[in-house]
Amino acid sequence: MKYMLLIYGDENAWTPDERMQCMADSTALCHELKEKGQFLAASPLHPVATATSIRLQGGKRLITDGPFAETVEQLGGYFVIDVQNLDEAIEIASRLPGAKKGTVEIRPVFELAGLPGVY
Repeated sequence: MKYMLLIYGDENAWTPDERMQCMADSTALCHELKEKGQFLAASPLHPVATATSIRLQGGKRLITDGPFAETVEQLGGYFVIDVQNLDEAIEIASRLPGAKKGTVEIRPVFELAGLPGVY
């Protein structure tokens, strides 16, 4: 079953050295998961200040800079994994560096028939 691990946190909570270590640890985990056939995708996101949000109202686009919601924690990155069950997803999510300073949301991926194959 495919799961998306959404990593939320305060992007200002990391020192530059901690951020570099986080990326190194995350990359190592990606390679480990790849060897087990569990890795599908992962990536950090640029800072929330680079975000653009769009809504449609009355057929017109409303475009705003930044995220839609004002929150302390922002979406900072994601992993997409393929594991047997939620317990395996929880085990992997608990190993993500982002879980130490923020929250990792685990969501099953709804597989929609007819989409082009990505993974």
